Amino acid sequence: MTGLHARVGVERPGFTLDLPLDAAPGEVVALLGPNGAGKTTALRALAGLVPLTSGLVELDGVPLDDPARDVFVRAEDRPLGMVFQDYLLFPHLTALENVAFGPRARGTARTAAREQARSWLARVGLAEVASAHPSALSGGQAQRVALARALVTEPRLLLLDEPLAALDAVTRLVVRSDLRRHLAEFAGTTVLVTHDPVDAMVLADRLVVIEDGRVVQAGAPTEVARAPRTEYVARLVGLNLVRGTAQGTTVRLVGGGVLHVSEPAEGEVLVAFAPTAVALHRDRPTAGSPRNTWEGRIDGMDQHADVIRVSVDSQPPVLADVTTAAVADLDLTPGARVFATLKATETQVYPA
Repeated sequence: MTGLHARVGVERPGFTLDLPLDAAPGEVVALLGPNGAGKTTALRALAGLVPLTSGLVELDGVPLDDPARDVFVRAEDRPLGMVFQDYLLFPHLTALENVAFGPRARGTARTAAREQARSWLARVGLAEVASAHPSALSGGQAQRVALARALVTEPRLLLLDEPLAALDAVTRLVVRSDLRRHLAEFAGTTVLVTHDPVDAMVLADRLVVIEDGRVVQAGAPTEVARAPRTEYVARLVGLNLVRGTAQGTTVRLVGGGVLHVSEPAEGEVLVAFAPTAVALHRDRPTAGSPRNTWEGRIDGMDQHADVIRVSVDSQPPVLADVTTAAVADLDLTPGARVFATLKATETQVYPA
């Protein structure tokens, strides 16, 4: 078997991680989940920085960690590269020496290691900063040096821990594009941990979403975005999500309330709808008599791209995207009473 085959089992007081993870050579898999879900623990276990309690990690058919067979390969002996969130470049070494560190640690002669490092700095567009120390590098340059350091040893597994989190928005756009190109050229397997849905959608071939140490959804980015399975995933991809029992075009919601949909269904279902489909009113609407109307209070307002995303405490709770002009016209403020409406035709229904 080539690529990564793993069942990452790690137990700690009050927390258990159980993550099946398979990835083929050339594939980029993104691990997503809320804080404390187990993403970083999984990455550190794959790297050999955290030993498994149960399960196994195999790379290209070679066991790296298998507690049942008393197999454990140390991190420094695994054919992998890792880019940490804060990059962790050696501050006393130049960019060239940072990249050459990996080959040198594996026994490559100094001259040959430096030649490999120069080649990789050129590949990431940083030949001109070879003699600079990390303190003189911009965030984008440091990220690319860290990537070159991870790839120079030609690893079979590349681990990326929030690789773009430390960058400002403008730099992030450029570096994300560069990273996507380098990952497309990488012959090994890549596992990426991120909180950013844009990073995941742009960089990954497949998403694996973890909550409380368990996989709650996995699939291609478009599949996950189209049919989220949990509220976390729905918010991640910018959708409202409710759960209930359908009988025809009527869905009785968990927690109370009824939602009218356009597509008939039966049994346990999930209903997704976009925040842009939710309209807000200060008075109960009468024109058109919308079938889905909820009374609630605004409990949060945030800038979201070019609109204001309003969180409404109602049954069900909903997110609504409104323009800044509408916020002013309706005098929307936290705590204000509002009525939220949704057309049945704006809903998407699928089995729970």
